[in-house]
Amino acid sequence: MIYDITFPLFDETPIYEGDPSLSITVCYSIAKGDPANVTQICMGVHTATHVDAPSHFIEGARKVHELEIEKLIGPCRVVEIDESVTAIAPEHLNNIEGIQRILFKTRNSSFWNDTSSGFRSDFTYITPEAAEMLVEHQIKLVGIDYLSVEKFGSEDFSTHIILLSKGVIILEGLDLRAVPPGDYELICLPMKIMSQTGDGAPARAILRL
Repeated sequence: MIYDITFPLFDETPIYEGDPSLSITVCYSIAKGDPANVTQICMGVHTATHVDAPSHFIEGARKVHELEIEKLIGPCRVVEIDESVTAIAPEHLNNIEGIQRILFKTRNSSFWNDTSSGFRSDFTYITPEAAEMLVEHQIKLVGIDYLSVEKFGSEDFSTHIILLSKGVIILEGLDLRAVPPGDYELICLPMKIMSQTGDGAPARAILRL
């Protein structure tokens, strides 16, 4: 059994407030007499399902093309958080001993059912205290089912910095609607983008039983 947990790119894909917009343009079309179909995509690297590299918030830190592939592929646990929870705290992190990668399925997953109203700022996030606990348990990768692990409007970006400074890869914008909680194999491959800042990259991510 394979679950595709990648949210697609299309006209109504929500964009995090302030990020570059998404534009998908047909440049050449067979239907219009061109010899081939060619599409152009313009967007920020933190659009839809994507990976955050340490350099996203830490100047001079590791860039996305330098991330270890072995952290992005391997055993993973999907943890379902009750819909009443708007901030994932240490008390929600039970039985995570020995886990290497963890994906949080929250109330955010329902946001993907209707994207016509655009970005939602009221998403469930990971508190800095929970981030500290994840680091203490030597988690390699943390994922969440909306566009940020950080509380909207944060001014110090503590959750990002706590995780990224310890080499924890952040995977955001996951579509976990069809995925039951449990243990899987994660396969996540971000685009190998080499840029001046190297802060992140869109990714195709799947879970396999």
